Amino acid sequence: MTSPHPRKRPQRRSETPRGPQQTPGLQQIRDTLPPAPASRTVTPAPRPSGDGVPPELLALVTYHCRHINAYLARAQHLQTLHGNNMKQWQRLALYALTDALAHNHLLVGTLAAHLQRQDLDADLLRRYLQSPDPDRYITREAVQHLDGLTGAGPEEAAEPTWTCIGRRIARDDG
Repeated sequence: MTSPHPRKRPQRRSETPRGPQQTPGLQQIRDTLPPAPASRTVTPAPRPSGDGVPPELLALVTYHCRHINAYLARAQHLQTLHGNNMKQWQRLALYALTDALAHNHLLVGTLAAHLQRQDLDADLLRRYLQSPDPDRYITREAVQHLDGLTGAGPEEAAEPTWTCIGRRIARDDG
């Protein structure tokens, strides 16, 4: 009979194989990311805010996570559609995965640009990004996306793509 007390029960063994920890490996990957081409440092222009997260940032995360998840699900589903055709599978899997990666970089860069704009301490931003160089993420597109999201600057007829999308995300809440 098994004891109901946790200390007296035999220890369960995990069926998950144990190997090197992912955390140091992920840090190595982050450390080798090259700086973004034409990376930016955003001039601080803090907007007064309470303790709550601005709704446009919540909408931004929702929008990009929805797209990232869709691309990842598509890449995973390709095994059932093209599991017997290596050329088709590799082409479509890499398209889906690099699209997910692009959304992820844009999301991280836009949030990092927002934190810079809020005048967050540079060391704290580096720690949050787990990177010695925030310029790996803050690109021209991320700044344009943030401008659209926060309504910085007047709306123009020929705005950059990510500025328009940022405005739409803020307007539609994701």
